[in-house]
Formats: sequence, structure tokens, C-alpha cells
Amino acid sequence: GSSIATSGCESTSRLPGSDDSGCRWEETAERIEARLSIPGLRGQPAAAMGVEVTSATATITAFGRVVWSCVLRGACVPDTLTFSAEDGTGMLPEISISI
Repeated sequence: GSSIATSGCESTSRLPGSDDSGCRWEETAERIEARLSIPGLRGQPAAAMGVEVTSATATITAFGRVVWSCVLRGACVPDTLTFSAEDGTGMLPEISISI
């Protein structure tokens, strides 16, 4: 069957007026897919990235240290998390998350 999907793009910065468009997402009734490219992680190797998710938060780590986090707008099931990290353009790691 068909399902309804919504998508968008948001800033990864909390600074007023900053719109880095670093979080691109798509959501259906079954999954949330997000692709993060956070300017503050420039130069960090993709292989050092990690993702930790609770039902209400998402946290990005580099070399096991917290480097970015957010509060999710809705609840998710953390056990369904899959993620990958790739070296992107301009030495900016790109992190893909599916929950």
C-alpha cells in the first residue's frame, strides 16, 4: 500500500539566523530517515563517527566523545536504529540515520 511521507531540511546550529541546512529528513508512519552534515565536524574522519539514540534524543559522537545532540520532536524506537557515516565533500562527514 501507499503511505504518506513528509520531508524537510533544518539547521544543525542553535545560533539565531544560522541556517546550514545540515539536517535533511524524510518521515513515514514506519521510518524516519535523516542525513546530517554538521559544519562543526569538518575534518573528523567518518570512521570515527557514532550515533546513540534514546526514545527522545539523538547524539553524534566522534572518537567516542559527544560532539552534537538534539531532542527529537516525537518518540522513536531506538532498537531499530541503523546508521552509516561517509567522508563527504570539503572534509565534512555525512551521517545517515534510519530509525
